[in-house]
Amino acid sequence: MKEIIADAVRVLQGGGVILYPTDTVWGLGCDATNEEAVKKVFEIKRRAESKSLVLLAADLDMVARHVNRIPDMAIDLVEVNDAPMTIVYPGAIGLAPSVVAEDGSVGIRIPLDGFCLELVRRFRKPLVSTSANVSGEPAPKGFRDISQEIVAAADWVAPERFGAGATGRPSQIIKLGLRGEVEIIRA
Repeated sequence: MKEIIADAVRVLQGGGVILYPTDTVWGLGCDATNEEAVKKVFEIKRRAESKSLVLLAADLDMVARHVNRIPDMAIDLVEVNDAPMTIVYPGAIGLAPSVVAEDGSVGIRIPLDGFCLELVRRFRKPLVSTSANVSGEPAPKGFRDISQEIVAAADWVAPERFGAGATGRPSQIIKLGLRGEVEIIRA
């Protein structure tokens, strides 16, 4: 697995787009700090750039490097969470502009899947994580559901066997404010 992850990291460092399994669905990913790489993801998905993207981080330390401040409630949620959960944090910093929402927030998830988590750890930067489908089409539940158009557009594709941890369901999304505000976006 180390060599496979090393290959993916090299592609990410070069501004490429990868197709990889997460703890939810198979996703398209790239360096979340590289605007040109993010634009490639939008092109592959045929998605409007006005829609922000979910990111993956290895841990709360990585999250802290890319938001002005982590709400206290986020720490509690991450510590007790046992299901895929994306938290929308206020005050994104140090990220490609296209991954940040109009209000300056950013959605970040710490993956629960071993392969995916190790990939983000080794890359040492947040990774874009958007479903591997053309915008408007159903998200693929497994590798076999991904269109050949998407597979061909990726610069690197993870071996299918690493997708065993993908649930086929999207994460819950919770938006947090700095004064204790909580909004459930997707349960």
